[in-house]
Amino acid sequence: MLSQTLAAEVLSLARGGGADFAELFAEDTLTTTLRLHQGEVKDAGGGNLFGAGLRLLYGTRVVYAYTNDVTPTGLRDLADQVARARGGAGETTREGTGGLDFRRVDAAPLYVAREHPLHAAKRDKLALMRRAHGAAAGVGDVKTVDVNYLDRVQRVLIANSEGVWAEDERVWTRLTVSAIAQDGTLRETGSYGPGAGQGLEFFETATPEQIGAEAARIANAMLRAGYAPAGKLPVVIGNEFGGVIFHEACGHILETTAVEKNASVFADKMGEKIAHESVTAIDDGTIPGAWGMVTVDDEGMPGERTVLIEKGVLKSFMVDRVGSLKTGYARTGSGRRQNYTFAPASRMRSTFIDNGQETPESLISGVKRGIYARKMGGGSVTPGTGDYNFAVQEAYMIRDGRVAEPLKGASLVGNGAQDLRNIVGVAGDLALGQGMCGSVSGSLPTDVGQPHILISEITVGGRA
Repeated sequence: MLSQTLAAEVLSLARGGGADFAELFAEDTLTTTLRLHQGEVKDAGGGNLFGAGLRLLYGTRVVYAYTNDVTPTGLRDLADQVARARGGAGETTREGTGGLDFRRVDAAPLYVAREHPLHAAKRDKLALMRRAHGAAAGVGDVKTVDVNYLDRVQRVLIANSEGVWAEDERVWTRLTVSAIAQDGTLRETGSYGPGAGQGLEFFETATPEQIGAEAARIANAMLRAGYAPAGKLPVVIGNEFGGVIFHEACGHILETTAVEKNASVFADKMGEKIAHESVTAIDDGTIPGAWGMVTVDDEGMPGERTVLIEKGVLKSFMVDRVGSLKTGYARTGSGRRQNYTFAPASRMRSTFIDNGQETPESLISGVKRGIYARKMGGGSVTPGTGDYNFAVQEAYMIRDGRVAEPLKGASLVGNGAQDLRNIVGVAGDLALGQGMCGSVSGSLPTDVGQPHILISEITVGGRA
């Protein structure tokens, strides 16, 4: 992508104003998006993002700039500009350019795509989408089906003034189906959108037929549901995307982006018990082929498996370079960014509550009256506090230890830190769900996940 000679010159130029550290991030990203509505192609898009960003650190102070001109002249100009951005202190100098002895980061690819998206024709991708459409259209009361396909190939280079030289190719593929079931004035939507850090071979295990059928199943199951009751109730939350609550309400306040500002309720809790002893939570960048896989992060550090909470005790935060400088905690390979227009920050990868000793059946059987939140939907969280409000896409009443009638309009309202203590049972059926996580360094592919869990009491929003 860039020569080591040019990268070394640019980094040295950038440090000419007295910076302690300089980092160059270059990328070349190709994206394909396709949409079917009622089996017909409605949108076909994509694009190529190509550019570079340059970061300087003066102690913990960050200066960042970027350009889509990656010619030698364009990069030299960027280095001059960013070196002057400290507030006008001093002039840049071209003395001492070059001479860095780069060391390649020794990080073998965690996964190599077998059916690379760039080698597949659009007609092959459309064929996958039509298979998903066929599995959902006309099933039960399903009247409308949308299918969205995404693939993204990002090639990056990270070089810094410490001599780090890291290159990586990231491949993401995803298929999302939205099915609308309708009967007269009744109308409900079911959606399902798994993805992976893999090529089109992902659809051999998560087949388009399975994806389409799951979206249709949810829509039909909820079509004639009654309204959920309101009040404080025990809740069993399903696996896979059920982990979105932990991700949003707890995960973000375990990133040093929040901890370094004392904007996290966990900032001073290291080594303390913050959750029920059945809870072990992990953020893992090393799962081969996962949506949140990180062979190397966007600071050039190999990904790691980070135990955040072990048997209820806070063990680690997710730490990037600046977070490490500000907090003193060791980096965890968690520095991520959407693209070259963002400076990196501490971000989640594949974040989940780990397997426990129960089964979904044993958790449900212990509830006399409560809610089974089988599939979670979207919601909102208050940064720093972990207060949240999440919709439930698929919910059921639990009566006398059995799953009973379906419920619509259910939401879960709570506080992440408090609910960690109220988790009283964890099953052993861990599964991951995929999403896009937005924060200070942009929108990133992350896995959420958990086994089925039982929370002793949550405020359920519904009809009183």
